Amino acid sequence: MTPANRRTVTPSVLAAIHHPLRRRLLDLIHLDGPATASRLAEATGELVGNISHHLKVLSAAGVIVEAPELAKNRRERWWKLGDTSEYSWSIADAQGDPADELVAATAEDQNLAHHVGKVRQWFDIRYEFEEPWVRAAYATERWLTLTPEQLVELSERIEDLVREYHDNPAEGEDAHRVFFFAHAVPARP
Repeated sequence: MTPANRRTVTPSVLAAIHHPLRRRLLDLIHLDGPATASRLAEATGELVGNISHHLKVLSAAGVIVEAPELAKNRRERWWKLGDTSEYSWSIADAQGDPADELVAATAEDQNLAHHVGKVRQWFDIRYEFEEPWVRAAYATERWLTLTPEQLVELSERIEDLVREYHDNPAEGEDAHRVFFFAHAVPARP
């Protein structure tokens, strides 16, 4: 059973988006809008040539596309997100193909490292925030007993709620970007 919010991606797209630097580039373009290699190099501290290489990989996978309408001259290349909405995957999508399974498993590992990295980043910078933000930071855990159908329903309900907040961003001086993630997996104590 595939959840309604899952859009199956090819192994080449998974490999493209789950390199740590490419993931960071995608986050920057998603949050700040279209950018040039130079702007992304400045934001990441990487060399322009390295950024250009990774942008080409993302472009070849269709994850980003050129935005020529933003260029001031023929040499300037701007990049924006392609149709990357709702990317999700399961290792089950690659079942039976060892190479595809390896790509999917590696992508899952990279995804988890990305999520944990954002929480660790918060632990390092939380003292730079006012008390209301420190109190508002959130984590939860519960042991649930569910069927696969119920877990799909839970994920869809959470995704609907998160999408509401994504589609209606807060404004004002006290509004900050918040990284949200959730995992729900069968596990053992």
